[in-house]
Amino acid sequence: MRVLLVEDDDALRDTLLQALRQAGYGVDHVADGRAADSALATGTYDLAVLDLGLPRLDGIEVLRRARARQDRTPVLVLSARDGIDERVLGLRAGADDYLTKPFALRELEARVDALIRRAAGGLTRLSYGPLELDLTNRAVTIEGKPLDLTVREIAILEALIKRVGKVVVKTRLAQQIGDWAGEVGTNTIEVYIHRLRKKLKPYDLSVRTIHGLGYMLETCGEN
Repeated sequence: MRVLLVEDDDALRDTLLQALRQAGYGVDHVADGRAADSALATGTYDLAVLDLGLPRLDGIEVLRRARARQDRTPVLVLSARDGIDERVLGLRAGADDYLTKPFALRELEARVDALIRRAAGGLTRLSYGPLELDLTNRAVTIEGKPLDLTVREIAILEALIKRVGKVVVKTRLAQQIGDWAGEVGTNTIEVYIHRLRKKLKPYDLSVRTIHGLGYMLETCGEN
């Protein structure tokens, strides 16, 4: 999952960046409205966390421009503007949710999870054979037992389960686990795929390489 974080307060941005990455999201971050407008216009995100009080271009205008482009990216607004009129303005401009400052990180994480689930049609779990991924808690079980995976391995597995029976291209997996601060190359993807294969093999599950294209999750022996 890829998130765009737009916040001009350095300390708060660093705190949110760390929290979102620890929750398993790939996060790009910008500090002003014009950069946010450009990122949304050129990138693909599962969610945007958008402060309203931004330099260069106000967050409300960023929202309006995105919706005018028919951009349906879910947007969680962060703002110190806590009056009813301000909240209504943000929601009418196209926000999907509105969180006033100060707030608890747990609430932010819960709202982010809820918006992403809503965008995915309300799914909270993904499964393939004995494998199950809890999207809320970012936890994997297989045959009912916990499977020890890293945050990035879970992100790759999520992309593979969502497209079972179809090839997931390497660039899509790189987007799933990377961000501007740490772009992920094909060699890195191959390392994570190798680790994932070793952990899935005892359960007759495999990640098949489709040469020149990408990868596909399947049962062992499946062609």
